[in-house]
Amino acid sequence: MNTAITPGAYRSQAYIDHLKGRRVAFVGNQTSEVHGAHTLDHLLSHGVNVVKIFGPEHGFRDMANDATPVIDKIDTATGLPVISLYGAIEKPTVEHIADVDVFVYDIQDIGARFYTYISTLSYIMEAAAENGKEVVILDRPNPNGHYIDGNILDMEFSTFVGRHPVPIVYGMTVGEYAQMVNGEGWLKGGIKCELTIIEVENYDHTMSYSLPVRPSPNMPDDATVNIYPSTCFFEGTCMSEGRGTDTPFRVFGHPQLSPTGFSYIPMPNDGAAEPRFKGIECHGLDLRNIPERLSRVNLEWVIWAYHNFPDKKRFFIPFFNNLAGGTTLKKQIIAGMTAEEIRETWKEGIEAFKEVRKKYLLYPDFE
Repeated sequence: MNTAITPGAYRSQAYIDHLKGRRVAFVGNQTSEVHGAHTLDHLLSHGVNVVKIFGPEHGFRDMANDATPVIDKIDTATGLPVISLYGAIEKPTVEHIADVDVFVYDIQDIGARFYTYISTLSYIMEAAAENGKEVVILDRPNPNGHYIDGNILDMEFSTFVGRHPVPIVYGMTVGEYAQMVNGEGWLKGGIKCELTIIEVENYDHTMSYSLPVRPSPNMPDDATVNIYPSTCFFEGTCMSEGRGTDTPFRVFGHPQLSPTGFSYIPMPNDGAAEPRFKGIECHGLDLRNIPERLSRVNLEWVIWAYHNFPDKKRFFIPFFNNLAGGTTLKKQIIAGMTAEEIRETWKEGIEAFKEVRKKYLLYPDFE
């Protein structure tokens, strides 16, 4: 981690006294850390009364496989109940928060619309607003915070992998994003959440940031974090997105593609118990030498895969439109539009979003 950058969670003096004497619900996972210690343990060691925990996709301390429902449990380290927000429910119930005064949210985001931790945040904010609770966000840098790109989500396709009308890469920390959700009236019924942001020190949007903890099972390194906004689209196709290899999202392929000179065989591993095409050779492209500091969403790869796949009618699966935030991108690819032609259709939406975004920034921008 860049030692010049101080995440909000590290700034104990800015929030510990604010929390003392109140009943706290902690929202976090394995990325919640303060100098290598878990943020929950840090809060408890400072006498904060944490009464329960809410966990996002992949769970609280342990990482479940992607898209795998997570059940409620007891945190063995503290004895506190852990309520899953990626299983039977996505939003805390009135009963869950009857004995809570304030939520503390500390989860590392990677800045892609379809990465679900910001959806969990917005549901936390909604529950808090409906029940008169405060949300304290311990802000962290966005490793993809140095650019904005992609189409604006069509609200008819608002799902857990994209709830709000933002581009694929929105260039905001979770604290900035939460302020936008609040300020633009995107919570249910336009209600507002009482929000406190503990800001990152010594950070601006031009900076690189190396994540100290893997944010999800198939996000093993900085290169994957950077390429993910471009290659996550393969989850909405018939292709293998590289799960079951050491470099998920940095390779892709399919057994029916013609040999390309590169192939791999997906096998079960810690991030993928049952990877697509387990044990079968997949032909495709190797993206492991792509520069780590991408500053745009690359569509060439999914377009290449579509044009080279022999059975076009089976290439897309319904989930693609959820990831794409509408039907337009799929139609554009099928129509044979080039990546640059598609990108041209994004410009107006991006410029409008930038005007909204600038109202909520907490840190110096990249422009």
